[in-house]
Amino acid sequence: MAGAAMILAVVFVAVAVLLCVAAAGAILGTAHVYLSGAEAIEHDGLAPGRRAPRWSLADSACTAYRSPPAAPLQLVIFADHSLKSFPSVLAGLRELRDAEPGLEMVVLLRQRNDLAEPMLALLGLADVPVLTGSPAMYADYNVRVGPFAIFVDSAGQVRASSLVNHDWQIAKLRQLADVPVDPQRRGRSRRLLRRQPRPAV
Repeated sequence: MAGAAMILAVVFVAVAVLLCVAAAGAILGTAHVYLSGAEAIEHDGLAPGRRAPRWSLADSACTAYRSPPAAPLQLVIFADHSLKSFPSVLAGLRELRDAEPGLEMVVLLRQRNDLAEPMLALLGLADVPVLTGSPAMYADYNVRVGPFAIFVDSAGQVRASSLVNHDWQIAKLRQLADVPVDPQRRGRSRRLLRRQPRPAV
């Protein structure tokens, strides 16, 4: 009898442990789906009107760049390896650079990548500085997925912010960066930008 009771107790404990593990897995799986889903990504970045992180970084030529910028507006592109996979975004960045040569544009990497500058040069953006940030800096900007674009003004205020996949999104973000920030509508412009269909050519 004692042996049977012991076996039943062991079986009960094993089943309880398996049920706890399964429950924890379900909770973590649900959290992972939420954190990687479209709804979560929609809230990535900093909403217009928020303060952008302050930093000072040098490129490979030891030229220093900082945010907030001295110029009226700065475009920070969070890209890592993602830019080459989005030729339309590259076209939009080239168009913006050519239309506004005074706009400060920088590519901010999550970590050091010696291939980033040569790759950008091949893609027609040799004059865009490549700066090495950190995972912590990406976290400060609330950026997980790229390419992501954030316009920051000289006061350190985010003027426009969104995940970008197409050239028209770059152009629309630039327009939104000129719109005065309404604290009541923070984040709304990013949702509209992502849902708006690409205009017919």
